[in-house]
Amino acid sequence: MFVSENLSVNAAGNLAIGGVDTVELAKEYGTPLYVMDEQEIRRTLRRFHDSINKYYDGKGSVHYASKAFSCMEMCRIVASEGDGLDAVSIGELYTALKAGFPMEKVGFHGNNKTDEELEFAVDNKVGHIVVDNIPELHRLETIAAEKNAVPHIMFRIKPGISAHTHDKIMTGQIDSKFGFALETGEAFEAVKDALSCKNVELAGVHCHIGSQIFDIVPFEEAAKVMLRFIAKVKNELGFEIRELNLGGGFGIKYTSQDDPQPFENYLERVSAVVKEECAKLNIEQPFIYIEPGRSVAAPAGITLYTVGARKIIPDIRTYISIDGGMPDNPRYILYGSEYDAVVANKAGEERTEKVTIAGKCCESGDLIGENMPLQHAEAGDIIAVCATGAYNYSMSSNYNRLQKPAVVFVNNGESRIAVKRETLDDIIRNDI
Repeated sequence: MFVSENLSVNAAGNLAIGGVDTVELAKEYGTPLYVMDEQEIRRTLRRFHDSINKYYDGKGSVHYASKAFSCMEMCRIVASEGDGLDAVSIGELYTALKAGFPMEKVGFHGNNKTDEELEFAVDNKVGHIVVDNIPELHRLETIAAEKNAVPHIMFRIKPGISAHTHDKIMTGQIDSKFGFALETGEAFEAVKDALSCKNVELAGVHCHIGSQIFDIVPFEEAAKVMLRFIAKVKNELGFEIRELNLGGGFGIKYTSQDDPQPFENYLERVSAVVKEECAKLNIEQPFIYIEPGRSVAAPAGITLYTVGARKIIPDIRTYISIDGGMPDNPRYILYGSEYDAVVANKAGEERTEKVTIAGKCCESGDLIGENMPLQHAEAGDIIAVCATGAYNYSMSSNYNRLQKPAVVFVNNGESRIAVKRETLDDIIRNDI
């Protein structure tokens, strides 16, 4: 009935998330409101790390990609599950640090890290710095030497794999701002350069081919390409790379039309390729990392809105206006992303209409979706947009000087604030 398994209809006929009534959440905390189901997050993380332990014989680790959804409470949950974390900015690093996350289990990504960010990563003994380009390698070498440190690094490699996803979230092809190309010999020269550096230690290589990918074959091909590169380095330079990060990008169910593979299928099939290739290439199986982000956070979250105006344009469309929009969910205006929605206080009723859910910003394109099946919605109803736990709060803005919503976690029938709703004073706090 719903795209996420943690959603249900309760005895009152209202939508529940993790067993908690969403209509009551809207009353208690106001709207717009992000709601995250802690148990769903934990279940997904456990599926990933149980599978990686099974299929890689204990030689693997899960790093949650915090760009999908980062706050201190999320970092604490990931840490309590024993998993690692990926960060892509000093802000995400700082969030993890202040949450008490073990920094040795953090990987630091980014195609244009500043000196301040590199210094912060070295000072706080981040587990891996994923180097994206040669100038960054040399800046990091200088910074590390000044601090008498030897940080572990990985190189981000473009495996040249085309993933069947939106152009703006493809990252593994040669024409990408991320990483070193294999085809030009750039990646191999980078390894040679790193091996001559005294104040960095090359631990591994990393790849990421894109996001919201449903097909397992591109992941299998990426693993083959990366392992062949590891073999080339061993055979020609006498250096065996001991760690391989295969990234993330696993697709999730946003609408009933989406048909993602179970994560376990991905891990089983790619692990078989890894073992077969390592034997064929005569290399030791590297320690494997994966980086799920969206697949952990998105299904665990929903966003609640209150309906304002209902506007009918005969023979054209019906607009249902809500008290949020592109500042709290920019993915439709960016990517045309599709969602499933439900009138939370009529969740047990049939969806009899197709409507356009419109945000309140002064932009014609400020929509959550078009031609969305929905129960009949009137002013005062609560609408839940499903699978919004990833890249909604993370990409939120103060456009039109709107306050960012609160984030609430639900767990075992209880709810708690994890991020406070912004106030009007928060909007102007940096104004002079």
